[in-house]
Amino acid sequence: MGWLASFVARVGGSTHLAGQAMLRMVTPPLDMRETSRQLDRIGVGSVNLANITALFTGLVLALQTAYALAAFGARMYIAEVVAMSLVRELGPVLTALMVGGRVGSGIAAEIGSMTVTEQVDAIRSMAADPLRKLVVPRLWATVLMLPLLTILADAMGILGGLAIAVYEEGMSARYYLQSTVDVLTYRDIGLGLAKPVLFGFIIAVIGCHNGLNARGGADGVGKATTNTVYAAAIAILVSDFLITKLFLSL
Repeated sequence: MGWLASFVARVGGSTHLAGQAMLRMVTPPLDMRETSRQLDRIGVGSVNLANITALFTGLVLALQTAYALAAFGARMYIAEVVAMSLVRELGPVLTALMVGGRVGSGIAAEIGSMTVTEQVDAIRSMAADPLRKLVVPRLWATVLMLPLLTILADAMGILGGLAIAVYEEGMSARYYLQSTVDVLTYRDIGLGLAKPVLFGFIIAVIGCHNGLNARGGADGVGKATTNTVYAAAIAILVSDFLITKLFLSL
């Protein structure tokens, strides 16, 4: 039962940190310099990773869809399947998983190194708030940048599907793009953008929590980084199911 107690403690600690951080996110002051730095590191630094992942996901999804629908003579629906799958599910989830592995581990490693070298204690000794200085800028940066990265990823995935539809299936680009526009609703787009906001918050909270609780020098930082990657991935997948279930029940 030791693993269960550890799990409950981690969930409780992350939830407590999330509550404290949310309060500080909406109250001044905000360290704009650090927030801008994190926006660049988290957002700009993850563009290539998110776009490459989405591009090849769109390519594979279009290929598999064309192959599966060929038996029913319905290859003309490639655009609809690719657009709905990417915007609703694959775009937000794959972007969060890929960016979460990079960003979450980076946050945990950076804050964990500061914790084990007593820099966080030094911040407290100067009557400063470590959560406001270290956690809030990373939360804002992740929450703001992940939806933008998801939009870019959706566009790249749709372009990947377009390439397959045009060059492999002989479909016109105009028909593909028009079908994509026709099938997507504001409700679908809203769901596709709401998910990465929550995913970004989850990634940053887990990374910050593990970093702030790192112990034991370099080995402790390594464990905090590893724990962040798999905990963030599991949390993203579970929350995705819950959000989708709630969305479909409305």
